[in-house]
Amino acid sequence: MKINKLVLGLGLVSIAFTGCKSTQVATTKTKATATIPAMLTATDAIVAKKGIMTPAEIKAWPHMDIFKDSVPGISLERAYDFVKGKKATMVIVGIIDSGVDVEHEDLKDVVWTNPNEIAGNGIDDDKNGYIDDMHGWNFLGGEKGALAPEQLEVTRLYKAAKVRFEGKTITEVAATDKADFEMYQELKEVYLKKAAGGIETLDRMNFLMDAITSIKSYLGKEDFNLSDVTTIKTEDTKLGEQVAAITAIYGRGVSEKQISDYRESLLSNKQYDLDFNGRVTGDDANDWSTKSYGNNNVIGGGKDELHGTHVAGIVAASRNNGIGMNGVAENVQIMTVRAVPDGDEYDKDVALAIRYVVDNGAKVVNMSFGKAYSPHSKWVYDAMKYAEKHDVLLVKAAGNNGEDIDLPSYVHFPTDSPVKGSLEIVDNILTVGAMTRHFDENLCSSFSNYGKTRVDIFAPGSEIYSTVPKDNGYLSIQGTSMASPEVAGVAALVRSYYPSLTAPQVKYIIINSGIEFNREVIIPGTKSKENKEGTRTNFNDLSVNGRILNAYNALVMADIMVNGK
Repeated sequence: MKINKLVLGLGLVSIAFTGCKSTQVATTKTKATATIPAMLTATDAIVAKKGIMTPAEIKAWPHMDIFKDSVPGISLERAYDFVKGKKATMVIVGIIDSGVDVEHEDLKDVVWTNPNEIAGNGIDDDKNGYIDDMHGWNFLGGEKGALAPEQLEVTRLYKAAKVRFEGKTITEVAATDKADFEMYQELKEVYLKKAAGGIETLDRMNFLMDAITSIKSYLGKEDFNLSDVTTIKTEDTKLGEQVAAITAIYGRGVSEKQISDYRESLLSNKQYDLDFNGRVTGDDANDWSTKSYGNNNVIGGGKDELHGTHVAGIVAASRNNGIGMNGVAENVQIMTVRAVPDGDEYDKDVALAIRYVVDNGAKVVNMSFGKAYSPHSKWVYDAMKYAEKHDVLLVKAAGNNGEDIDLPSYVHFPTDSPVKGSLEIVDNILTVGAMTRHFDENLCSSFSNYGKTRVDIFAPGSEIYSTVPKDNGYLSIQGTSMASPEVAGVAALVRSYYPSLTAPQVKYIIINSGIEFNREVIIPGTKSKENKEGTRTNFNDLSVNGRILNAYNALVMADIMVNGK
């Protein structure tokens, strides 16, 4: 879901992935296919960078080198030095997301173009069911510039169950319907809690906007800054509370515009609206038989839908062109599939999106989205298996709840481990947690999900600078949504220089070639008013191998696996 899949970085509220009841325990079944080489992995002697980093350094941190810069980036410059002079092949990377600005100055030169389709002739030249799909497909439909508001899956499911069971008790329900009734009760509880949380957040934004208005009136000026606020001395209790709130928020670098924009987004939010139906494609989302719907408008909502464009830039923004920023991978083309609305994605759209990118030649796919319920999960599982059969690597975000997703009480769809105690149903999926630039106890992003068996690798996910649609713009935001494309970019880099490697082999390389951090970290999500210091554990306990993504090491391991040196 668009809003829930990144942390806005405003210091206002953590907008996060949701979770629900599950009976899953996942393990990685990828087996070693080569001896792990002596790479640059040990960091016990590394001392974290001291002093304040400049804005330019913060923008560049994800690509830095822990051994040279004392910042836990992915060692990208060292990686490119390693492959200098080596032959590379073009790799197509599918971006299943909210849409990508394929006209952006830093993306237009890396956009995939369908070689079997003639632009604008209104004919399905390649006979794949999608007319004029020049750069991908838009399963959400809608005109260029049109947003895609949508309900959460829990809202859709609760609405359907409400029709059947509202006002009934367990004794009034037929024996064959009791399981559905119990699910209805769970859905109702989750829905009401989430809806109340949304209202509470909106109330907070209303309070902050009222506070700004009061402070403007008190100061007699339309624009004010943090220094102005700290000069206010008042006996008025209400104004005092408002000043304290704005002092705290402005102190975290949040502006009036950010608060106002966020409030407006909450006012237009349809995630909990039981009466809303955002689907404009004309198909039935519960009917798998209809697959040719949507249009070729891959940009979608344009400047107001930044997520997919930001993700695409992380993977493949044009390198060394003198503008904007550098993506991770060169020799890459971005194939765009718009399937993630401002709410929860539909299983049908996700399954068809995966099949679309596979059928059109993608070898790596980024999936920075997720939700708590999946009524048609089988369609998605089948699509995952389809991708595995065609040797396509799927990279997905772990989610932003700050929770242990190994727990039986948690699930995050799409998942590759649907049955408790089973191995993963496929071996071509990487799940990615997010980390910061701080090589100390604050290494893990506070919002990131984690899990010793369900999270494969951690990658840069806080303060990530990348492309956004508005005015060929750039912005720093954070989320596991940003960590996932860092991994997708490295996977594409590996597949570009070592195309003989299979998707499971690339997965193995990513997991096992990362740098180590054999120290304690603050477990994401454990800081609170009652536990200000947070709870700590060894970083190794938070993912499969306790490693941090490293592009250089990945290429070294790939080279040894292919060339045996």
